[in-house]
Amino acid sequence: MDGRGLVRSIKVFGSVRGLRAVRAAWRQRRTDAWGLPPRGPERARVPGLATGAEAAPGGGIIRFARSSLRICVSPGGTVFWGWDGAGPLPSYALAGEAPDPDPRACLEPDTDGGWRIVSERVTVAVSRHGAVEIRTPGGVMLRRDLPPRWWEPVGSGEAATGPGAMAVTETVGSERDGSVAGGAGGARDGAVAVGRARWVQRSEVPADARFFGLGGRAAGPRLRDGSYRLWNTDPKGSFGPGDDPLYLTMPVQFVVSDAGTHLAFHDNSWDGRVTLAEGEEGAGSGHDRPGTSEVRMGGGPLRCWVVVGTPARVLHGWAALTGAPALPPDWALGPQHARWGFGSAREVRRVVAGYRERGLPLSAVHLDIDHYDEHQVFTVDRERFPDLPGLAAELREQGVRLVSIVDPAVKAEPGNAVYDSGRAAGAFVRDARGGEVRGVVWPGECAYPDFTDPAVREWWGGLYEERLRQGFAGVWHDMNEPVSFAPFGDMTLPRSARHALDGRGGDHREAHNVYGLAMARAGYEGLCRLRPDERPFLFSRSGWAGMQRYGGTWSGDVSTGWPGLRASLSLVLGLGLCGVPYSGPDVGGFDGSPTPELFLRWYQLGAWLPLFRTHAAIGAGRREPWEFGPEVLEHARVALAERERLRPYFMTLARLARMTGAPYARPLWWGTPEDRVLRDCEDAFLLGDALLVAPVLTRGADRRAVRLPRGRWYDTATGQAYEGPGQVLLDAPLSRIPVLVRAGAVLPVRGEGGDLALEVWAPAAGRTGGGLVVRDTGDGWEPAEIERYQSRLVDGRVVVVERMTDDGAEAPGLPVRVRNP
Repeated sequence: MDGRGLVRSIKVFGSVRGLRAVRAAWRQRRTDAWGLPPRGPERARVPGLATGAEAAPGGGIIRFARSSLRICVSPGGTVFWGWDGAGPLPSYALAGEAPDPDPRACLEPDTDGGWRIVSERVTVAVSRHGAVEIRTPGGVMLRRDLPPRWWEPVGSGEAATGPGAMAVTETVGSERDGSVAGGAGGARDGAVAVGRARWVQRSEVPADARFFGLGGRAAGPRLRDGSYRLWNTDPKGSFGPGDDPLYLTMPVQFVVSDAGTHLAFHDNSWDGRVTLAEGEEGAGSGHDRPGTSEVRMGGGPLRCWVVVGTPARVLHGWAALTGAPALPPDWALGPQHARWGFGSAREVRRVVAGYRERGLPLSAVHLDIDHYDEHQVFTVDRERFPDLPGLAAELREQGVRLVSIVDPAVKAEPGNAVYDSGRAAGAFVRDARGGEVRGVVWPGECAYPDFTDPAVREWWGGLYEERLRQGFAGVWHDMNEPVSFAPFGDMTLPRSARHALDGRGGDHREAHNVYGLAMARAGYEGLCRLRPDERPFLFSRSGWAGMQRYGGTWSGDVSTGWPGLRASLSLVLGLGLCGVPYSGPDVGGFDGSPTPELFLRWYQLGAWLPLFRTHAAIGAGRREPWEFGPEVLEHARVALAERERLRPYFMTLARLARMTGAPYARPLWWGTPEDRVLRDCEDAFLLGDALLVAPVLTRGADRRAVRLPRGRWYDTATGQAYEGPGQVLLDAPLSRIPVLVRAGAVLPVRGEGGDLALEVWAPAAGRTGGGLVVRDTGDGWEPAEIERYQSRLVDGRVVVVERMTDDGAEAPGLPVRVRNP
């Protein structure tokens, strides 16, 4: 059965596969009915009053009548706090050990019975009731986390009955759901006490603050008032700005205010919900109403990291905590083409030849599930792709790589080699009675590897050897929320499904959100073992905090339409602020057929994003630029040429992202977070420090307003200079979108003959400019040096006056092209 038939079988329950999906959904409900512990009466608990404190390096432990709070400040201004004995580890988000404590930070009594920790970059004050306030060194409040509240099963020990417990007891029947709406109650195999209670944490931020982050949110990047679920979810079809949640959620808030910038991360992978409300200055009687955030979790530890500083410093600290972003190979920064429904090697050759014959650059082609044998992972349909290694070698000679989709679900059928080896290794997720958990995906009834088991990760990583033998240069992980088709309820595994959780033991309520992250780790580490001299190229639809260590992500099945185009930019910017710098949309949208204008505007945006890839569903319209007529083709050619010319700049941004955590694509307020107007600008972005990109997101527009950060900016098409801050109206003909460059910028570009060169734009009179260059050192692990260049006007001429590397050595000279409007 081809992909079209599979889609119909999911929609029409009379088909065999549709009936399997219905049975799987009922089986999930039955499994959870006996697999989850019942919930009985619960009692609410708050910390009570402070009773004392014990100093420790970087902070200490503050004891309350009903709880205890551990606080530790690191030298860079990163703060950790955890209630009820929760420490930084174990954690799927952290790259390794927790950062060392700041030896100069000390715990000391504060006013009114509270305590405080003072360090060079941040002050933490804890009230006698348990509110935690993060302040700047000057004493300005950045964030106040109010005393939390827990709901614990009555009879779970002294925690439910001891002194200071609230008088109100909440009886909630015997729900077994475990979701945030119904709460989560019972203990899991191997669970610790901090995981038994569901909890809520309310926080306040300055009235002028704006919220960003929470993973991939189609309605962002600025998060308006509303409720956002923390549960990685396949939206059951294409999505637009109104759909939430999506494939990749994170409890990561990036908050920008006049007082400063901070990131708050609640390190808890359970099903949760975040409710945000922006503040209001001078509300009511003239007093400010603070912005608020309420985090509700169905279980797990109550612990949080807060990173403070400038936006650049915050993401540098976040990368230090959760790991440096993986560095894509140079070819992965070029244009890529994907489709569900190539159907044959002949069609792949036809499409690649179309690019070549029209002189259009192409770096990679992505094969979807239709190249598998009956959609089974780690197989090949030999009838449609009789010589896949030969096809890969043929394309490689033309400079085009092959990238393979990899789904986690394994067809549960004896004789399937992957299933047989996984079953022998005990690799698959099981239910509370020890039975194999089954779901329904493209191959039919499937089993699911437990990627939270180190032995399973090693087994799975070894399977990528088959992909390398077939000639693939990279992989993209799909359906790894994980998905099990269902006509009702959650399209995922039973919440009671058991997972190893790296030796701790637990169930799917805790493992669900980290499933894609753990799969990415398995694939990345496997590829490193199999091909140690090359950097892996991997990106994943689902993931969690820290996923940047293993690769990037993409939008998933964004709907074809102007709202989907806008959502594409929102996702990239929001994910970048969560520490995932490499991402991009399905250019043209996943479903349907875009109009020529919509396709071109999407293509022009995609050419300036980190992952530049067209993709579409089986049965959707074509996505090759020449399919939209000669005018669109010529305008797309211009966009492709500029992408290729700036490839050294993209590689520099990729290297800097790995070194510093800074995203390639940044909000306009990145360098001036104090600019309140820029905080609300969501339709343009900075590409690195040098470029401002203003895509056209509205049908029929041939001009658009652009808000400029401070400084002088040049329109790269006309050379016209504009002074910021302020707003300008720029031409946006169908042939291009507005792109501006900062005065004085030094950009690495491909010069004549493809060699590296510098493009220098004239600085404003009396000012200097500059830029960074990181040269490509190949697709291995060779280190790279940052070269720092400075530009200035000397006797009316633009000159580059410095070429130094970080170690003080003079960098090799490069050809310079001066742009002096």
